[in-house]
Amino acid sequence: MQYLLRQKRPTLACFRGLAAFTSQPVVRRLIKDYVQQANGSRECLLLMDEESLHPRIQRLAIPWRSGLPDKEELAQLVKHTYRRIKREAKTPVVSELRTTEFEALVLNLRGLTRSEAIRIVESVILEDHQLSRNDLQRVIDAKRRLLEGSGSLESMTIDFDIDEVGGLRGLKKWLGDRRGGFTDKARAFGIDPPRGVLMLGVPGCGKSLCAKAVAADWGMPLLRLDPGVLYQKFVGESENQLRQAIQQAEAMAPVVLWIDEIEKAFASASSASADGGLSQRMFGTLLSWMQDHRELIFMVATANDVSALPPELMRKGRFDEVFFIDLPGVDARRQVFSIHLKRKGRDPQQFRVDELADASKDLTGSEIEQAIKSGLFHAFAADRELQTEDILKAIVETHPLASLMSEKIESLRSWATNRCVAAD
Repeated sequence: MQYLLRQKRPTLACFRGLAAFTSQPVVRRLIKDYVQQANGSRECLLLMDEESLHPRIQRLAIPWRSGLPDKEELAQLVKHTYRRIKREAKTPVVSELRTTEFEALVLNLRGLTRSEAIRIVESVILEDHQLSRNDLQRVIDAKRRLLEGSGSLESMTIDFDIDEVGGLRGLKKWLGDRRGGFTDKARAFGIDPPRGVLMLGVPGCGKSLCAKAVAADWGMPLLRLDPGVLYQKFVGESENQLRQAIQQAEAMAPVVLWIDEIEKAFASASSASADGGLSQRMFGTLLSWMQDHRELIFMVATANDVSALPPELMRKGRFDEVFFIDLPGVDARRQVFSIHLKRKGRDPQQFRVDELADASKDLTGSEIEQAIKSGLFHAFAADRELQTEDILKAIVETHPLASLMSEKIESLRSWATNRCVAAD
């Protein structure tokens, strides 16, 4: 900096990594002297850094951010990287992507910097010397690893598809109709991207599982917002945590954003709260974002206690639809038994599934899963293979939630009538 002050001719100077040193008074003094000396002359000082300048120096500068690459730039980046590797690689490199799959690949790269996108595309091509449909999930996994350990969002691993969710025919059809809602073809047809769903229902009936199934079925990353992480002890920190979480989700778009048990995060927003209005301010921030955001973010919110939800949250425009998930019917219970038996490496045809479905009336999906697990322990203790009787015995020993909370469940059903769409 002293060298620049001694120069008697117009100078264009560029510094990298200087922001961290602007906290030192001597550096700030030198920068101010240079700015004063260069005032009115054809001189410019460029500071390139990822950190913020000291506030006293920041007032002298004009900030400029290059921003993340848009969809068109990412598409050219993928094509250029593929051609370069194909030209330089000793092993033949091929592309098996269809137009829609290429578009999905580009969408999954959104939120990455140019260098990050290039590294990911290089890695998925060099892994098997091709660019194929299988690389879509690899890109999602790479974005998930980049997000791990940062902010209030947790990136979830998806290891199943929507066919492994029993029942919920109405919800599955609704999601299937909107599967292509984020594509350019849908936008050209005049369709706005789907914004999200609110799922109310009995605990243990698959609300959280559906959030994961949406991401698996649509081929999008799943981010979980933990409401408990948002609230901090210092004034202003809670609101900042929520804003950071929203910014992270926007940077990762297209993405499925899952808020589990949303009523616990904003339980005081609909009543006189003892937190100085913190819940109401955070709830207002979330509502404004839900209404106005234009990023490709599909929000899935789940709730067990509808009485704690503010009415503003459930009106049209916040969510596309509000679904009620009740206890599974007999057909859904057959599917759930078959799914969990397959997961445990058993053939459902070797069991009396119809009898199990009839015997498990009023059991939730999670209680059915636990009955199979208990049956496995019974069979293992007896040193034999699992039988239908082992599962029936576990069902008889189960005290279902429908009995323990019958009054609350009936109240929830009564409220959902003519207010929500049945998920099954």
